[in-house]
Amino acid sequence: MNSQQRDEAFQQLYDRGMGNRRKVMGDAYVDKALAGGVSEFSRPAQEYVTRNAWDGIWGREGLEFKHRSLVVISICAALGHTKELAGHVRGALNNGLTEIEIREAMLHIMGYCGFPVGLEAFRTCEPVIEAWKAERKA
Repeated sequence: MNSQQRDEAFQQLYDRGMGNRRKVMGDAYVDKALAGGVSEFSRPAQEYVTRNAWDGIWGREGLEFKHRSLVVISICAALGHTKELAGHVRGALNNGLTEIEIREAMLHIMGYCGFPVGLEAFRTCEPVIEAWKAERKA
């Protein structure tokens, strides 16, 4: 494969990944993330994540986006990645997870990962859920 073919293949993966990313996270969230956090230094990381996570993982068959969101928010909560958790809670709601389903997942995190991790997950999730519900009412 020559470099042009590789670049074209990477572009196809990126485009599919960006479609999934926008579907899950929403255009406003993705636009803000890319506008505020992509420098020449970090651009390759964003491209890599978009190709490999948003297409390579999210683009697979076998799980609906709703279920992938449940997995991702659980992992982010368990590992204490609160910034990513907040973004993916919004995505989970966009994908059809309910507030109750998210709450129950966070209770599982609390039980299996410990109270401090679980409480931090609740503190992260609640304002995102409340903001999402307020946006829907407006």
